[in-house]
Amino acid sequence: PGGDITQKGYEKKRAKLLAPYVPQTQGVDPALQKESKPQMPVPSAAPASSSSSSSSSKFHRARSGGARDERYRSDIHTEAVQAALAKHKEQKMALPMPTKRRSTFVQSPADACTPPDTSSASEDEGSLRRQAALSAALHQSLQNAESWINRSVQGSSTSSSASSTLSHGEGKGTSGSLADVFANARIESFSVPPDVTATTSTPSARPAAVDLPPSGIVKGMHKGSNRSSLMDTADGVPVSSRVSTKIQQLLNTLKRPKRPPLKEFFVDDFEEIVEGNIPQPDPNQPKPEGRQMTPVKGEPLGVVCNWPPALEAALQRWGTTQAKCPCLTALDVTGKPVYTLTYGKLWSRSLKLAYTLLNKLGTKNEPVLKPGDRVALVYPNNDPVMFMVAFYGCLLAEVIPVPIEVPLTRKDAGGQQIGFLLGSCGIALALTTEVCLKGLPKTQNGEIVQFKGWPRLKWVVTDSKYLSKSPKDWQPNISAAGTEPAYIEYKTSKEGSVMGVTVSRVAMLAHCQALSQACNYSEGETIVNVLDFKKDAGLWHGILTNVMNKLHTISVPYSVMKTCPLSWVQRVHAHKAKVALVKCRDLHWAMMAHRDQRDVSLSSLRMLIVTDGANPWSVSSCDAFLSLFQSHGLKPEAICPCATSPEAMTVAIRRPGVPGAPLPGRAILSMNGLSFGVIRVNTEDKNSALTVQDVGHVMPGGMMCIVKPDGPPQLCKTDEIGEICVSSRAGGMMYYGLAGVTKNTFEVIPVNSSGSPVGEVPFVRSGLLGFVGPGSLVFVVGKMDGLLTVSGRRHNADDIVATGLAVESIKTVYRGRIAVFSVSVFYDERIVVVAEQRPDASEEDSFQWMSRVLQAIDSIHQVGVYCLALVPANTLPKTPLGGIHISQTKQHFLEGSLHPCNILMCPHTCVTNLPKPRQKQPGVGPASVMVGNLVAGKRIAQASGRDLGQIEDNDLVKKHQFLTEVLQWRAQATPDHPLFLLLNAKGTTVCTATCLQLHKKAERIASVLCDKGHLNAGDNVVLLYPPGIELITAFYGCLYSGCVPVTVRPPHAQSLPRAPGKAACILTTQTLMRLLKSREAAGAVDVKTWPTIIDTDDLPRKRLAQIYKPPTPEMLAYLDFSVSTTGMLTGVKMSHAAVSGLCRAIKLQCELYSSRQIAICLDPYCGLGFVLWCLCSVYSGHQSILIPPMELESNLFLWLSTVSQYKIRDTFCSYSVMELCTKGLGNQVEMLKARGINLSCVRTCVVVAEERPRVSLTHSFSKLFKDIGLSSRAVSTTFGSRVNVAICLQGTSGPDPTTVYVDLKSLRHDRVRLVERGAPQSLLLSESGKILPGVKVVIVNPETKGPLGDSHLGEIWVNSPHTASGYYTIYDNETLQADHFNTRLSFGDAAQTLWARTGYLGFVRRTELTAASGERHDALYVVGALDETLELRGLRYHPIDIETSVSRTHRSIAECAVFTWTNLLVVVVELCGCEQEALDLVPLVTNVVLEEHYLIVGVVVVVDPGVIPINSRGEKQRMHLRDSFLADQLDPIYVAYNM
Repeated sequence: PGGDITQKGYEKKRAKLLAPYVPQTQGVDPALQKESKPQMPVPSAAPASSSSSSSSSKFHRARSGGARDERYRSDIHTEAVQAALAKHKEQKMALPMPTKRRSTFVQSPADACTPPDTSSASEDEGSLRRQAALSAALHQSLQNAESWINRSVQGSSTSSSASSTLSHGEGKGTSGSLADVFANARIESFSVPPDVTATTSTPSARPAAVDLPPSGIVKGMHKGSNRSSLMDTADGVPVSSRVSTKIQQLLNTLKRPKRPPLKEFFVDDFEEIVEGNIPQPDPNQPKPEGRQMTPVKGEPLGVVCNWPPALEAALQRWGTTQAKCPCLTALDVTGKPVYTLTYGKLWSRSLKLAYTLLNKLGTKNEPVLKPGDRVALVYPNNDPVMFMVAFYGCLLAEVIPVPIEVPLTRKDAGGQQIGFLLGSCGIALALTTEVCLKGLPKTQNGEIVQFKGWPRLKWVVTDSKYLSKSPKDWQPNISAAGTEPAYIEYKTSKEGSVMGVTVSRVAMLAHCQALSQACNYSEGETIVNVLDFKKDAGLWHGILTNVMNKLHTISVPYSVMKTCPLSWVQRVHAHKAKVALVKCRDLHWAMMAHRDQRDVSLSSLRMLIVTDGANPWSVSSCDAFLSLFQSHGLKPEAICPCATSPEAMTVAIRRPGVPGAPLPGRAILSMNGLSFGVIRVNTEDKNSALTVQDVGHVMPGGMMCIVKPDGPPQLCKTDEIGEICVSSRAGGMMYYGLAGVTKNTFEVIPVNSSGSPVGEVPFVRSGLLGFVGPGSLVFVVGKMDGLLTVSGRRHNADDIVATGLAVESIKTVYRGRIAVFSVSVFYDERIVVVAEQRPDASEEDSFQWMSRVLQAIDSIHQVGVYCLALVPANTLPKTPLGGIHISQTKQHFLEGSLHPCNILMCPHTCVTNLPKPRQKQPGVGPASVMVGNLVAGKRIAQASGRDLGQIEDNDLVKKHQFLTEVLQWRAQATPDHPLFLLLNAKGTTVCTATCLQLHKKAERIASVLCDKGHLNAGDNVVLLYPPGIELITAFYGCLYSGCVPVTVRPPHAQSLPRAPGKAACILTTQTLMRLLKSREAAGAVDVKTWPTIIDTDDLPRKRLAQIYKPPTPEMLAYLDFSVSTTGMLTGVKMSHAAVSGLCRAIKLQCELYSSRQIAICLDPYCGLGFVLWCLCSVYSGHQSILIPPMELESNLFLWLSTVSQYKIRDTFCSYSVMELCTKGLGNQVEMLKARGINLSCVRTCVVVAEERPRVSLTHSFSKLFKDIGLSSRAVSTTFGSRVNVAICLQGTSGPDPTTVYVDLKSLRHDRVRLVERGAPQSLLLSESGKILPGVKVVIVNPETKGPLGDSHLGEIWVNSPHTASGYYTIYDNETLQADHFNTRLSFGDAAQTLWARTGYLGFVRRTELTAASGERHDALYVVGALDETLELRGLRYHPIDIETSVSRTHRSIAECAVFTWTNLLVVVVELCGCEQEALDLVPLVTNVVLEEHYLIVGVVVVVDPGVIPINSRGEKQRMHLRDSFLADQLDPIYVAYNM
């Protein structure tokens, strides 16, 4: 997704910009107008020119057009890409643009980002760019937006559960009136997605993945309703940006057929998915047909009599006999020669340095350096002279130089890895110059900072004035070159680790000899070197072979090239140089600037060595340079590409040609063939061809073979691409200190097809991919490091970069900086493309570029891009010479610290290896299940609490059937016994109630109800109270008068309640009454329809004539209303019998009696929370200390300090309270200790819940407060549901709650597979407390209604005296849920028990523990609510499992919620970091859900903290969230639509 910033602001801005160009037509949304005028002028030319004119020099002006990364410039390719895109033009793309909040990504202008001198940033070493002359063809195909995105005129109906689509309306001409739009649009009937809010227990079968839901009409929208109203905007959100519209666009895009699907290749035996099954090879794919290649030899290394025995001997010879000859010339910043080092000076200074290193650094007895020690060389790129002296000084002292880059900051890209190299080489000493040392970052007290990951170094300055002259009799030891190490060259691997390639003295010498012979160097020649002199060809030619042949090197530093890009050409001209060493980027810089210099001549050049000739895209640079400079005397045969690698050194080089001889041919290869590793001349489609030039022949004295890039080093066939391996005396010998990797790279013995070795000569892997063509010419088609192997096909990162740049990138990509790498997600490599976005690029341009890059890559490489991200200019990590540091970029991407400003993920199109969707097995018949269970000796999965009959407690129960009678009895027997204490935030008691006070107050409320309310027995009364004692008295007042109480959470001024159905009266406090009658309320609700409102603050002292006694215990006692997590408000009817039964079960389980105290910190409005707050104390006589949870917000310590102060043994809370304490007090345990809070008194701390136990929360709570005495066994959870509010509760006796680990994959298939702790994809489940006395549960197949066996997953059914007697429905559709309360098993139950269905999935497992009854204990595990589950790909998912995975992926995800919409999985994450991180989350969320749940995320929504609604029990209200999302009410930071 690119962004359409929160749409309101965006549309305004856009309308303003376009106003001058748009002839006004009345009454049409600007988005529609654009549709109807393809001929609209494109207003982008003006800003582009103005931005570039601001820069100063001519050169800058040409560049600031932001041309492309010129390493990859190729007009042929550009045309191919345009042709490919033109093909796509016919198929309209309607990608939904992402939604982005405007504030999120404010990019600073370019100047702020880039100081002029560091600006040439993109270069993999600085690449160059020039204004690409874009071909007209491309221009036309891009002219109008219609060619790439089809903004269909789309509306969203007012009902959030419908998304309507007006497809592809394109008005004709400029008459854009609505009538025309409708005349040209097909209007489909509204499609209704499956209603997932219904509470039916068997979810209706959903349509397959992208089929649209069945058509039908939405409730409350008439067929004939005025269609044009759809065009209006909902809440000011323009139609085209509405969520529902975009999801429709996304579905339309996903429905378009992609290339033929791969065979579904996962064997989904449910048990295991076979990992990484690569798709079966396509029988038509090209296969190599040639014979096995034979190694190719270079010409023999000539024997020259005066070649020195060692390189140091050559230095000694020239330094003493040709002291005046120039060796090296350095340039100043302007490109003028500033200093020439002669051979005499090089020799004398190196000698001084060698002497100093060996004798002057330590004491005589303890020298700091001994021969063979490694030393770091830290010299800036503009000081070749000091570097050369240091390098030869080390060689003469027989210590091993390791040249590295100058560290600029403590956190350089890759700096830590350089530290790893220094550590593995055991380096303790660094040589540098005085100037460089001054520039290093320092600490406050002036010491050089400790760079991240670096060993401690001693810094030695090598400027002449600090060196001691060696005594006359001191001579360096110069022996004949052997295999001892000479120097170490660093190289960065694909993963980013830095290794040191060790080069022996004999290899260094042999390499110089081979280069001298291949390049035909002769003494005294002048060469110009534009490369980095610390490594690779710059070091080999400019520092080493230079001395071998007494050459004169002119070193042109990178910093000069930036200010004066023609400087190297001028140097060649001025010094009549014979050889120049360059990269493609230098050719480009020269071409761009060549107008400034008409009179340069390159006729002296006999070799222009192009050292990145191994990049297949170098051919176009060479051709372009030649065509421009041939008129300046450049000879065509002088262009000599070569291929190098740190391990094999120079692999091949083209020898200077004979004037007039034909130039070598080119290979035009098929990209498709290459992806299968086969060389095929491209015939099929010129768009997907790769043109490659040769890099000459094998080096003198060398031998080359091509082996398969992976697996054993098997020789390739002649028409197969493989890794180039070289055997010669001139090559690296090992990675220093890394024996394991060394063997695999430096000691390769090739094998034939049967696996037996070919010869005994070891080869060195070069890391280059290529082949040997006709005439033994070597061709390189890519690097191993850039190899992306996707579904068994190989692609090259460089090729993909080239394609990305060939799509008109000027408006979007900053300086052509594009990085391509692959990440491994779900058993395959996935391609990620990251580009820097120009500061002035518009959202539209960027998104357009992104959608076209996807098409181009798909078309040319036949591979999908998994993720395409744009980041702000200059934010990608850089290599020392300004290129993009790929491995670091990849690391940032995977860590979520890349901070993209635009992102487009395409998992739907790329991920083709998902297992097949599960087909439900035909229902197993009852008989077979029965037989199955019995034959296997399985017990049926059922469990029960203790039997109520046998444990009759005193005759209280026999005497008093009703709670009202118990209260009256207590008021007489123990009038002053306090039942309730209410605390405020300070922990002081604000209100108490004794038995008598409660009774008296209830009587007064009952009499008011009879007098004022004129109520009859059985009328419903709404109780609207804050948590407290008034709520309790009002409840008993209703019972005394025979009314049915309904507790309702008091409203905020913002959210006024609709009174629950059929209420005859509302009881409340004066403050709430004022709110209900306020003006705000009158605005929100029609007060006239409200029942009588009575406030109970000042009651008349009036006796009640008589207390109502229900005729039978089955009469309704109260109604319990609660909102489920799926957003359904359901009330259940509780009879008097159920109330007494429930109180009795809790009394027995928790051993409650009048001398006990319990502390309660939960909301008292429904479920078990209400029962504990209002009912239990009256029944059991214990004292309840009431702590309203909202008081914790102002005093987090309240609950724990109360428990500690009153020495409470049993306390009850909710998950939200536990979470508040865990998060809020996590770092204050010491403070709790200081306050004297001690929890060792607590025997049970029970979380009241109606969900799967949140083990991680309860565990962290126990761990945190262990230090203040909380027993690890104290915390447990309860389980209840709507049909039975209390099924399990830990209580005081019985074994501790048990835990098991379950395989998550098995749960998706509705099975339970127990696994060991630590197994991958395992889920820790905890038992939800013990089953209450009198309760029986059985596990049932929700479809067949047959019982299941032990440890099988099914619906939990319950039978107990306190099950509710039915739903209280407002809409009178009672039949629907009648079976929830009294259902029989379909077989296997002779007693024909009546069960209630809880709607939760779970299983029963018999444990080894003994229950109170002496039997073995059966544990009940709750997995989750059935109506919350998501059915995707035929599997059943619990949202919490996906959410848990998502929350773990990034530290900035505060909370997460998932839901589905039209079969798309929508993931909403709350971002608690800075808004720049919003887009980092998109790939991380997509990856983790794919990896751990085998699901593709459809939409990722990033919102502010606190947006996901949570109810008082701490449960997420996912359906409310879904409705708000679809109604565009979330104000998201970013919405990404995954393709």
